[in-house]
This record gives sequence, structure tokens and C-alpha cells, in this order.
Amino acid sequence: MRKPFVAGNWKMNKTVEQAALLVADLLPGLEAVKTVERVICPPPTSFMVVSRLLAASDVGLGAQNLFWEESGAYTGELSVLMVKEFCKFVIIGHSERRSLFGETDDTVNLKMKSALAHDLFPILCVGESLEENESGQTGTVVARQVKKALEGIEAGVAEKIVVAYEPVWAIGTGKAASPETANEISRDVVRKNLAECFGANIAAKIRILYGGSVNKQNAADFFSQSDIDGGLIGGASLKAEEFVGIVDAAA
Repeated sequence: MRKPFVAGNWKMNKTVEQAALLVADLLPGLEAVKTVERVICPPPTSFMVVSRLLAASDVGLGAQNLFWEESGAYTGELSVLMVKEFCKFVIIGHSERRSLFGETDDTVNLKMKSALAHDLFPILCVGESLEENESGQTGTVVARQVKKALEGIEAGVAEKIVVAYEPVWAIGTGKAASPETANEISRDVVRKNLAECFGANIAAKIRILYGGSVNKQNAADFFSQSDIDGGLIGGASLKAEEFVGIVDAAA
């Protein structure tokens, strides 16, 4: 059995003070659900405060991005060592990073390799745009993103990887894919390509999340699907009651 996994991507929200207040609101509900792996991904300005607040709990801390080098002349970037100092998890290849900041399949691969080499647990994001969806390219696009991201990665570390299928047209729009469609892509595209990369046994152990307009009302419909093991949650993770409700649904 794959342990359910729910991560909250706060994106560019919350000052340090606001982050501390939100974590205080979240913790009682999150700590009550031990059967789900729970992860919070705040902005890096809040890493130190949030890591202290989570220290006595089993709730994980994640980053929203990293740079693949340990140090150097990369103004504005967050190195893998800076992430590792506070975080166990890191989101890689989010659609906003791809569309707004020029990330490519190649740079996503570099980040995946760096994260795994430094014993981090990457949450790899894949997903198609509305145009790609409407032109029937979903399977082709998602398969390419999975294979390119995992090029050169050894099967021995593959079980650390979590994959989040996030159709770009569903992120922050209120328009979610149907649970059945999301499961079909997770099973027939994502897990199938994981099996081609690492073999069927390892692929069966890797958790696949759905992301895109998930809330506590629709979460159970997604999480009851055969190949959806949890969610990567955006806007709803900024509201304690909503995020805890989603975690409860995963349980």
C-alpha cells in the first residue's frame, strides 16, 4: 500500500508572521492524521520559523524550487544545500516555473538529479496546457515530461520520488479535471512511463498526486481513485480548515 501524501504549496504568499500563524492553525488538525504524509511548502523566507514550529511534529517541510548547484554566481537562486538545511522535500518543475520563469525539461532533470543526490525527496510536477489538452496531446506531453525529468536517474533512488499530475488549465482556475480522467492519466501515462524508466515493481511504489483546484469537497473523489495517492494543493493550503479537510479526505 502506498501511504497517502498531501503537500501544500503556499506559492508566493504569507510573510513570516503570517506563516507562523497559519502553521499554528494547521498543526492540531494535521497532527491528528498520522496515516497521511503531510508536507508544507512555504516561501523560503519562512523556512527557519516554520521548521522550528514543525520540529516536534511529523509534518514535513518542503521548498517550492531549488537550483541544482551547491553554490556560485547565481543571483537570486536557492541552492540545493540551502534547501537541504531546512527541508526534506522540494517541488520541482511546477507549471508556473515552466511557463513564467523559463524552466525546461532539461533544467527540471538537473534539479531532480541534484535533489536526489543530496537526499531530498522531489515532488515532480507534470501536466499539459489547455491548448495541448484540447488538441489531444495530453498523453504525449505528460509522457515526455516524465521521461525527460527522470533521464539518468538510477532505480535505486526512484522510490524517493513523488509525481504530481497537474493539468495547467486546472491550476487556480476552479476547473478541476474529472477524477476519472485524472486517474486515467496517472495510471496509463504517468505510472506506465515510471515503469518504463524503473520497472513495474518500483513504479507501483511511487506515489502519484493530483493537483488543480482540489478542495475539501472534491478531494475524496480524487483520492478514492486507484492511482491517485494524494494531492499537491495550492490555494486551499492557505486556509487551515480547508487543508486539514483535504488531509482528512486522504486518510
